[in-house]
Amino acid sequence: MNRRTFLLGTFAGTAALALGVNLYSPEFSVPDEDEAKDYRLLFSVLLPVMLEGALPDVATHKLAAQNRTLDAINQSIAVLPDEQQAELFELLAMLENRLGLLVLTSSMTPLLLRSPAELTQMLESWRHSYFALLQTAYLGLRELVMASYYACPEHWSRLHYAKPELFK
Repeated sequence: MNRRTFLLGTFAGTAALALGVNLYSPEFSVPDEDEAKDYRLLFSVLLPVMLEGALPDVATHKLAAQNRTLDAINQSIAVLPDEQQAELFELLAMLENRLGLLVLTSSMTPLLLRSPAELTQMLESWRHSYFALLQTAYLGLRELVMASYYACPEHWSRLHYAKPELFK
């Protein structure tokens, strides 16, 4: 093979790849409500780690607060714009997929089998990562969990916040 044939073949291959990338447009679809509820288990693993110190100390109250927060997360996801829902569901799907976990966390161990210390270390590595995508994933999950937790009036007492009274 001579040099001109090689260069022409390389140019043609690069042009074909560029054309294919430009023509390919992925379809984002928001999962059905039933499919979105499948992520309840994933959030139930992340909640104790992300809300450490904010959850009540009594086990029954802690479980009730977690269940209330999981319901609030589903409600919060429902009011997100479609593009943000699609991004969130893509992240959650990657966290439930072994290959996605390998890419995001450098480990194929499912989140359910990780200790709270390992989950905290994973989230902190996302938080301080030099990849903006991992920082965005951390901030998105954190904001969703925190907003859903503190959206419930029964959790306001931990902030020493009282709802303003209109008429005294």
